[in-house]
Amino acid sequence: MRIANCFDMPFRMADYRLRVYRRFPNKRMHQVVIYLAKTESDKVYKTTFTTESLRHEFSVIRLWEQPPSDFLSTPGLLPFAVLSATENKVATLQLSAAAVDKIADRRTQSNIAAASAILAGLVLEKDVIERLFRRDIMRESVIYQQIKTEGKEEGREEGSQQKAHEIAQNLITEGMTLEAIARITGLSVEVVQQLQQGESENQK
Repeated sequence: MRIANCFDMPFRMADYRLRVYRRFPNKRMHQVVIYLAKTESDKVYKTTFTTESLRHEFSVIRLWEQPPSDFLSTPGLLPFAVLSATENKVATLQLSAAAVDKIADRRTQSNIAAASAILAGLVLEKDVIERLFRRDIMRESVIYQQIKTEGKEEGREEGSQQKAHEIAQNLITEGMTLEAIARITGLSVEVVQQLQQGESENQK
């Protein structure tokens, strides 16, 4: 099962299947593409890839066409309920949240709550989601922790880049060569050159 968009999906499914076959020729495989957000594109209805004598088939699930009951009755599928064929997405999310509250295992509960909140963000406003799902529960999930960790790493990377730019600008002011600045800061010569041009324009 693979959650994806519809960009060139038939080719990608055929490519994935051939890659798996190359490594595991005796392995049986059933491919399913799940489309989350409703679209008018006819690409979400394509289930085959054909080129000359090659033909590959796969299955497609368009969530907006599926009844919400299919998801509300199974804990692991609760996050998808809000994206199903429901006329009242807020009410459906309320049912999902109520079902999540009944999950006994705390870790499972927090993971499903976080996944439900993330997918609900595709169709509902943030304040509605936060009203229905307890933040303390979601914070315990591995999904929440992963997003938090990635955010910190991105922040550190951005901070590091900003510091390198500041050092490079100071060295440019001192008249150091572009190549030397690039070696010291770890920036590319092209980036240092752009900073130099920006410095020159500011001085005009």
